Amino acid sequence: MPIATLDGYIGASKYRLTWMKTGTRTLVAAMPYTIFDIAGSPGAGTLNIGNTANGLVPVDSNNGYPSIPTFGGQNGYLSRVEFGSSVPCCFDLYDRLFAAGAYAFDANVTLASQPSFASRLPNAGIYNGLQLWIEAVTAFTGVLNIQINYLDQDGNAGDTGVVATLALPIGRCCQIPLAAGDSGIQQINRVQGTVATVGTFNVMILRPLWFGRVITANGGDVHDLLRTGFPRIFDNSALYVLLYADSTAVGLPDLTLQVAVG
Repeated sequence: MPIATLDGYIGASKYRLTWMKTGTRTLVAAMPYTIFDIAGSPGAGTLNIGNTANGLVPVDSNNGYPSIPTFGGQNGYLSRVEFGSSVPCCFDLYDRLFAAGAYAFDANVTLASQPSFASRLPNAGIYNGLQLWIEAVTAFTGVLNIQINYLDQDGNAGDTGVVATLALPIGRCCQIPLAAGDSGIQQINRVQGTVATVGTFNVMILRPLWFGRVITANGGDVHDLLRTGFPRIFDNSALYVLLYADSTAVGLPDLTLQVAVG
């Protein structure tokens, strides 16, 4: 049964998950970066998804994601986040539902037999709010123009049109706007890149979970369930963090996540 009351939350089992990074990468200030492939706890993952034909649904047991205990058929919720960093920055926490790549700068690939992530939706069949992103696996020379065909939240064909990004450095991520009127995405069907001369990238579907900001160096904060919003977490969720640093340094970012299960 869902946790629907304060008494239910108090009586729920609680698990703590750790995410921290100790490696480094040169960033562009105030821009979203993945540091998935940098040393820390959990250990470094691999940026290249390794599947351009179908894509895959990442899970917590893959390298680079925090390991989540089995919920035993119960529901899990993000109920508390303790966070900090040695440098001012913002954190965006997602469940990484789908990823495919790495695609070349001039890719023109139609995907087939894409795996379903429907079991990781809090409300069955509701795809509203899911976001489309790209992630630079190797650095680009020249501006990447990208066009992605997809199915929208209702299963209708969608097209981003040609979107000019930037000369993306490794790890840089960009959210790709959906077509006017679309509020979510079910499936990526085709990926096309042009203009740039060097570089590779992944495409991703992400479900937003939480946002936090470190205002001062060596600062941090604690968000309880009222500030996290108590979003659903699954015991195979691929918890994925994007970092927006105020400067060019990653610093030493860390999150401690509490998951309430009941």
